[in-house]
Amino acid sequence: MCTVKQIDAKMLSKMFLAGAKNLEAKKEWINELNVFPVPDGDTGTNMTLTIMSAAKEVSALENPTMEELTKAISSGSLRGARGNSGVILSQLLRGLTKGFRDYDLIDVDILAMAMEKAVETAYKAVMKPKEGTILTVAKGAADKAVEMAERTDDLEEFMSEVISHAEYVLGQTPEMLPVLKEAGVVDSGGQGLLEVLKGAFDAFTGKELDLTIQGSSSSKATSASAGETTDIKFGYCTEFIIMLEKPYTLEEEKAFKAYLSSIGDSIVAVSDDDIVKVHVHTNDPGLAIQKALTLGSLSNMKIDNMRLEHQEKLIKDAEKVAQQEAEKEVETEIKTETEIETVQLEKAAEETPRKDTGFIAVSIGEGIKEIFTGLGVDYIIEGGQTMNPSTEDMLNAIDQVNADKIYILPNNKNIILAADQAAYLVEDKEVIVVPTKTVPQGITAIVSFVPTKTVDENLDAMIEEIERVKTGQVTYAVRETNIDGHEIHQGDIMGIGDRSILSVGTDLAETTKDMISKLIDDDSELISIYYGADTTGEEAEEIVAYVEENYPKLEVEIQMGGQPIYYYVISVE
Repeated sequence: MCTVKQIDAKMLSKMFLAGAKNLEAKKEWINELNVFPVPDGDTGTNMTLTIMSAAKEVSALENPTMEELTKAISSGSLRGARGNSGVILSQLLRGLTKGFRDYDLIDVDILAMAMEKAVETAYKAVMKPKEGTILTVAKGAADKAVEMAERTDDLEEFMSEVISHAEYVLGQTPEMLPVLKEAGVVDSGGQGLLEVLKGAFDAFTGKELDLTIQGSSSSKATSASAGETTDIKFGYCTEFIIMLEKPYTLEEEKAFKAYLSSIGDSIVAVSDDDIVKVHVHTNDPGLAIQKALTLGSLSNMKIDNMRLEHQEKLIKDAEKVAQQEAEKEVETEIKTETEIETVQLEKAAEETPRKDTGFIAVSIGEGIKEIFTGLGVDYIIEGGQTMNPSTEDMLNAIDQVNADKIYILPNNKNIILAADQAAYLVEDKEVIVVPTKTVPQGITAIVSFVPTKTVDENLDAMIEEIERVKTGQVTYAVRETNIDGHEIHQGDIMGIGDRSILSVGTDLAETTKDMISKLIDDDSELISIYYGADTTGEEAEEIVAYVEENYPKLEVEIQMGGQPIYYYVISVE
């Protein structure tokens, strides 16, 4: 067999796309490796959305140079990064591509150097790196790469040994993190990285693979050749992604596809957890967009005119139609509260002078959203536990807030890194990320803000106050496991504290009361109860009565949070 000693940009592109596709295929299995058996385990989803953001950019390139390819991988993953695992993956890719970009051909020495740079970049992105995670697996792979580069110049032998060692290191992660060992799983982020490496190796060895990336311009269907453009029935190739904001049932999916069929052809509408990727050929993109807005907000919008010989005339017509449609939507057709607020914010940004300070908060329910808005938050990002916003979502929010200094409240420990990454990319505004890990911490942080204080003084004060907030969240288990000394069965109710599971039971009220008893101590003064979308006011009042009877010295507040998945979010201060 012929020894392969170098990789060019064409082969690297195939390897990257294959790695992305393999991760996508395994994402649900990776989600199930999350330590806590909660219904929003999302490592696989976050890593997949991150790498697919880059894969779309890569698949749109035709015969790219190494510089063009590495730029697409780095920028695509950086902006699309979601959750801690996604941000770390984007940083690994960023460091890796820095090592590649100045070379037309990659050998074992360059690959080993780039893998070391990837690990260095990723470790720097995390304030307190923890071993037994994706970082450990990446470091193990890089260390093996350096060793193998001194032993062989055969890339197949090199990569095979590196992947085998990465798999060995992954198997050791339960010994490094007791919580993994207790739950009987390896690190989910490390598993995701391993799947990327395995997929890339499959492409390198010539395995037959489908590298089509949905939504990329290169995979776009065309219905006519250049000489047949005048016969095209539908002239605009329209693509976008819907970030779902309501349940997307089978009936909803059928109705949406039927509508698209009524206005065009070449329909592709693929749902993937909280997003729907759409492709349609139509004569009126505005109709497709308008219908999509009833399901959620849109991103990655792309409209191409396929009748090239009439390009000038059609562009002018399209601009006129688009303007009319936009005006009509603003005046009469915008039906969702989210879209109305977006338009109002855009108008406000244009009409009002730039202010000194603005706020962005991630929210998890209508009630929580109203609380943040009432406290002066300028822009709400829908997300939180069920959908981690991407770095690009953060950048879009920052762009909408017309202020010199902008405080971001992530309100979820899995969103802080994405917010940090967005802050790093912004140049025309000072962005301050307040490390709020829960919604109650976010509420406390904004209440603590004092306009006359400096940024550093406010940030210090906010951090000091949020450290006094203890949060408990009540949800249900999606699988059986043993963790934090609890034997948990599928369907059990769990009360989860800031660092561990506090209570487990089969009764919602009793499990919630047990969790509260473990949150309260002698210094506690205030308890705030936010009940979710699947909890009634009457059920919440029962919890209030329990607190008032058993802890009469505590002040109790109750609010309708409206959050999904979590029956209660409860804070004690």
